[in-house]
Amino acid sequence: MTGKTSPQDRLVAAGFGAGWTIVPHLPERLTAWAFRTAADRLWRRRGASVLRLEANLARVKGTSKDDPAIRELSRAGMRSYFRYFHEVFRLPSMPKEEIVSRMHAVGVRRVHDNLAAGRGVVMALPHMGNWDMAGAWFTAMGYPFTTVAERLRPESLFLRYTAFRQGLGMEVLPLTGGDGHTFGTLSQRLRAG
Repeated sequence: MTGKTSPQDRLVAAGFGAGWTIVPHLPERLTAWAFRTAADRLWRRRGASVLRLEANLARVKGTSKDDPAIRELSRAGMRSYFRYFHEVFRLPSMPKEEIVSRMHAVGVRRVHDNLAAGRGVVMALPHMGNWDMAGAWFTAMGYPFTTVAERLRPESLFLRYTAFRQGLGMEVLPLTGGDGHTFGTLSQRLRAG
């Protein structure tokens, strides 16, 4: 990636590095509390991201962003977002059995049946939860999993996230800046089942 790395980008990358290094070694209840507390603090400050979240929620709900229900939804959203990061930092240290036991998948029989028949499957895993956990669960179940990752800034964070996902058993293809054959590789993986 070209361009200078801002101090904020370097701080974010360092924070992620610290998260992956420290969080798995601390009691889960303590770290879950810390992430929930951080989410609540940011939510109460009503910074730009919280206000943007509330505006988006109001639009989806068809109500005013001043509606008290929107405020509570935004708090739940912030807690969910921070729970995702908490889980991301803990995932590399989780045994496969724990990953499998924590996951609740609905309607996955069709996926299993297609894979057992040698047919590949395309899955849409939107940012509506911890899709890294879903990918880890999939690989823990013994299935190959290929994903496309958006490039993050700074490049060191993108590389760290890629290594994190590869460590969970996923094949990670960059959306941009790769060999230019991402779609072709996805097509090959699909045809290979």
